[in-house]
Amino acid sequence: MIEWFAYVQVAVAVVGGLLCVVLGLAKRVPNDLVLGVLALVELLLVVQVVVAIIAPGAGNPPTGSLLEFWVYLISALLLPPAAAFWALLERSRWATVVCGVAALAVAVMVYRMLQIWTVQQA
Repeated sequence: MIEWFAYVQVAVAVVGGLLCVVLGLAKRVPNDLVLGVLALVELLLVVQVVVAIIAPGAGNPPTGSLLEFWVYLISALLLPPAAAFWALLERSRWATVVCGVAALAVAVMVYRMLQIWTVQQA
């Protein structure tokens, strides 16, 4: 993992998640902005997959459990599409809130992945 990129991912997911939660609580149904936030979060996660594949070969191996890292990453990859699917099925303000919560969950998961990659004892 690249530390600065992980922090960018966390920041984008937190800002996007809070935006979606606020929009949902303001009774806004899912729209292009909400789905765009999820798409951006998902895109950053896909880039993270590529980084996680290349990083060990480039001299940046994880210090923690590689299995735990990949379980977090694959799980995080599934959240935005699942939330978007929910938003397309149920066009209510609560679907917008669910999208925000999914983005916030991804932020927590990316931060945990960074801890697994950098902080653990080998």
